Amino acid sequence: MAEKRVVLVTGAARGIGFGIAEGLVRDGWQVVGADIDTRVGRAAMDRLGRAADFIKLDVSDEADVTAAIEAIRITHGRLDALVNNAGLRNPESGPVEELSLEAWHRWLGVNLTGPFLLSKHSLPLLHRQGGAIVNIASTRALQSEADTEAYAASKGGLVALTHALAVSAGPKVRVNCISPGWIDTRTAEQQRQKPLRQIDHAQHPAGRVGEPADVAALTAFLLSDQAGFITGQNWTIDGGMVRKMIYAD
Repeated sequence: MAEKRVVLVTGAARGIGFGIAEGLVRDGWQVVGADIDTRVGRAAMDRLGRAADFIKLDVSDEADVTAAIEAIRITHGRLDALVNNAGLRNPESGPVEELSLEAWHRWLGVNLTGPFLLSKHSLPLLHRQGGAIVNIASTRALQSEADTEAYAASKGGLVALTHALAVSAGPKVRVNCISPGWIDTRTAEQQRQKPLRQIDHAQHPAGRVGEPADVAALTAFLLSDQAGFITGQNWTIDGGMVRKMIYAD
C-alpha cells in the first residue's frame, strides 16, 4: 500500500493534464494518470517514472469510473486528491440552431457529468484521507465567443458543481475550481514550427500566454495544506484577460 499521497488526474495524456501530473510527481505525489487515449496516456506516464501509473478511463462512463476508483483502492489503498481535468477541448459547436442533442449531451457528458461521477465515487476514499478536489473549468464559464453554447454551459456547470460539492463534502474534503484562459498546450515541436505572435503575448496584462506549468502550480497549491482554509472557489488563471475591457476601435 502506498505511503505517499495519491492523486488521480484525469485527461493526463497531454496538455494541462500532463503538466499537472508532472508537477505533482515533482512535488512527491504518487500520480494515477487517467485518459481515454491508452497509447499516448501510457507513454506520458512512463515519462514520469515509477511515481506515475496509467489507467484507461472514459470519464462519462459510470462503470469505467467505478472500476478505476476500485483499482486505485486495491493498488494504493488510499486516494488523497482528485483533479478533474479531462474534457472535450474544442469549444466550437457551430450555430446553436444546428447543435444536435447528441453533440450537446457529449459535451456535457465529458466536461460536467464526468467530474460529477469521479467526485461521487471518489468521496468515500477522499473523506478517509481528508482530501481535496480540483476541477479544471475555463474562463469560457465567465465569457463567451459565438457558437460555443455546449462548451460554455458545461464549464459554467462545473463552476457551480464546485461550490455545491464544497458545501456538501466539507469540512473533511475541500473542493476548488481553476478556470484557465489561453494556455499554450502545444508540443515543443509545434511551438517551434508555428511560434505565437508578439501580439498574442502582449494583449495579456501579464505580458504572455499561459503555460501548463502555470495551472500545475496553482493546482499543487490548492491540494496542499497551505490551502486548508480555501474551498468552494473558482480561481481564474488567464494573465488578467477577464479583467480587461476590450472595445472595437
